[in-house]
Amino acid sequence: MNTPPLADTGPEALRDHLETHLGPEARTWLHQALQEAAARPGGHGPISAWELRLAEAGRRCGTPYADAARVLILHAARADAAVLSRVYHQGTAAERRAVLQALPHLVAGPDALALVEDALRTNDTRLVAAALGPYGARHLEDHAWRHAVLKCLFTGVPVDVVTGLAERARDAELARMLADFAAERTAAGRPVPTGLHHVLALAATSSEES
Repeated sequence: MNTPPLADTGPEALRDHLETHLGPEARTWLHQALQEAAARPGGHGPISAWELRLAEAGRRCGTPYADAARVLILHAARADAAVLSRVYHQGTAAERRAVLQALPHLVAGPDALALVEDALRTNDTRLVAAALGPYGARHLEDHAWRHAVLKCLFTGVPVDVVTGLAERARDAELARMLADFAAERTAAGRPVPTGLHHVLALAATSSEES
């Protein structure tokens, strides 16, 4: 069974999912990691013991469940924006992805928006996808969000990962940008990315409704 969307799933449901699907040794490791994080939340010194567990998650839980385990550890540690920023900038791509997926439940305001913006500057499609979850949908300004949608299209990130796409895409400026992009690709004899016409149809509704 696939892991549920991490950014949209609360910690209790996420833990229930892992409890059901992890083997005995992985469950024991996860329980210990969560206890460590809860006992010494936040940051302590250059690196906290629970931060080391983020690096072990793939080996201990297996690739299909590693992201979920990392997100749960961040929840248990009650990581704030400052701690999440440190983990993000010091971590591997997998650890950065977990930080982005944990943001909606750990940071209420825009204090961690710089992490989303950093992820959107990368060419790592999994980071780009994670950056456009609920936290990015809430806090990215219109200009940055439009360019993020375009980046999905030309890097092959499925547009259905963009949280709130149907609502926020009703935007005349986005419609103009998409039409120009499609025209440039067609003039150059290059294929128009999958998903562009879908987003363009959503964007075009803004002019029809106005």
